[in-house]
Amino acid sequence: MKIYHDNVSKYAEKSEVLAKVLSNLSLWRVIFFIAAFALIVFLANERILLGLIVTAIVCVAGFVYLVKRYNRTDYKYKHTKFLKEINEQEIQRLENKLAEFESGKDFIKRAHPYIADIDTFGTHSLFQLLNRTTTESGSLLLAEWLLAPASKSIIEERQEAVKELAPRLDWRQDFEAAGMHFKNAKSDVNHLLNWLSKPVHLLENQTKYLLIEGVLAICSSIALVYFLAQFISFGYSKPAIIAMLILGVFVAINQVIINRVRKNADEIAKDNDKHLKTLGGYKELIVKIENEQFNSGLLQKLKSVFRQDKYSAADEIGKLVNILEFFQHRGVSKESMGKNAFYGLINIFWLIDIYLIIQAEKWKVKNSAYLKKWADAVSEFEALNSLAGFHYSNPEYAFPEIAAEPYQIHFEELGHPLLNKDKRVTNTFHLDKRGEIAMITGSNMAGKSTFLRTLGINMVLAFTGAPCCAKSARVSLLQLFTSMRTQDNLEEGVSSFYAELKRIEQLLELITSGKPIFFLLDEMFKGTNSKDRYKGGVSLIKQLSELNAFGIISTHDLELAKLAGKHMMVANYSFNSEIKDGEMLFNYKITDGICKDFNASELMRRSGINILPEIEEL
Repeated sequence: MKIYHDNVSKYAEKSEVLAKVLSNLSLWRVIFFIAAFALIVFLANERILLGLIVTAIVCVAGFVYLVKRYNRTDYKYKHTKFLKEINEQEIQRLENKLAEFESGKDFIKRAHPYIADIDTFGTHSLFQLLNRTTTESGSLLLAEWLLAPASKSIIEERQEAVKELAPRLDWRQDFEAAGMHFKNAKSDVNHLLNWLSKPVHLLENQTKYLLIEGVLAICSSIALVYFLAQFISFGYSKPAIIAMLILGVFVAINQVIINRVRKNADEIAKDNDKHLKTLGGYKELIVKIENEQFNSGLLQKLKSVFRQDKYSAADEIGKLVNILEFFQHRGVSKESMGKNAFYGLINIFWLIDIYLIIQAEKWKVKNSAYLKKWADAVSEFEALNSLAGFHYSNPEYAFPEIAAEPYQIHFEELGHPLLNKDKRVTNTFHLDKRGEIAMITGSNMAGKSTFLRTLGINMVLAFTGAPCCAKSARVSLLQLFTSMRTQDNLEEGVSSFYAELKRIEQLLELITSGKPIFFLLDEMFKGTNSKDRYKGGVSLIKQLSELNAFGIISTHDLELAKLAGKHMMVANYSFNSEIKDGEMLFNYKITDGICKDFNASELMRRSGINILPEIEEL
């Protein structure tokens, strides 16, 4: 926390200094532009052609230098502000203030085995706690990791990579800030890949097109210079008018050629802003990766993707970015092209469309097969960086050992990562073999559901390659399945009871398929009467026991827990409360055996319900 606070102060001071530099550069740009303009007007009025040409070249070069310096300083200023924002976000995560972070709610699906029950996505979710990605593809990949367990070897590879990245705080934050310059959740990398996969058109006849462009560009330039010389020297004279007509002929020819390739140019210019954000983000992130040395096998393997046939992925993407940035000054229609006088001017004289189209098509042929691999490698680096940030902020969390033998769950001092540290209560828990089922009893508010979610969310962390919120952990690779928050679906006409039955049906299908499953069931058959709930509960527990199922069931029903403990392979655990000085206290610690307190009536009484004496004696 102190490191993050110190960084916030450091970057705040640095951004203030850069803001002053930017302000001074802006002023100098204005002064230089006014002075240059005045000098050029003076030389033109005096008909000093050579001086005008030399002055124009020097002024343009000087102005370009000032613009580049301004842009470099502006980049540093924004980068510093991003670094400050990153450290502020880390503080928010440590304080569990997650409301402002991307929720990933679009990944929530009712039919998924667990995500709807254990706060994987949505408001105040694990995704918000972990996600430090800046590209759309990086965010999608991190979500994929949370949606399904990886293999044992991949989990161990990720753990090694995360351990290496975590202490590299400056590099990790610099890496994240680099991507934030181009952050755009709607960049749609697949659209970019689709554009790159389309066939080329001008490249097959590039010699012919480039020859036409070169000849016409030279002729147009000569005609333009001739016209300016005549006009500056003699004004609206006969030679100047003839020169203007010659220039007009070449401009008309050029326009015909431009119209022929317009469709190809429009195809490149379409969605240009999105493509530039996507490519710009990848380029900046790849530069950071290429300039860093890594030791873990996974990080080295990912870095090697960016070197193909002895050239740099960042350099290659930079070339395409330069092409598209030039196209950014061009519209995608005849009408919008006129909005940028600079591009329209150079295009009408030098047919820049032809050159840029051929360069873009050359890039397609050379690199389109690589871009998907580059994007995937960047996304994996971003996902690993997210886990590393989580690990660095929580150094007390333990990386789980992934057991080779099946049906093993061991957690020492297990807690919920989405609860504040000062309020978090930890528990030690283990299940050791197939067919072992634990039943947890306790009153409302005692902590049963929270404990189930604590187990579930830490299993997701373990199978992603992240550390668990525990002192130590050892788990087998299992498919997690939960049934905890079944809800009505009015649109589909589904009641909560029917929705729960569908979840149980899913569970039984998974278990009978032979896959190693770890299930968490919270308050079975809540949506029906007590008699049917008891009957269904006993029957389901017996069936799960006969199937050698492996998991946990929580319930209020003490009779159900007693019966299950007597006749089936079920271990009983409980969360209890006590009344002290007239106040009900919960310690949220799991204990062996069935719940021994009967304090629910006390909760009701405190809520204003007058408990009948004859009922209370039962």
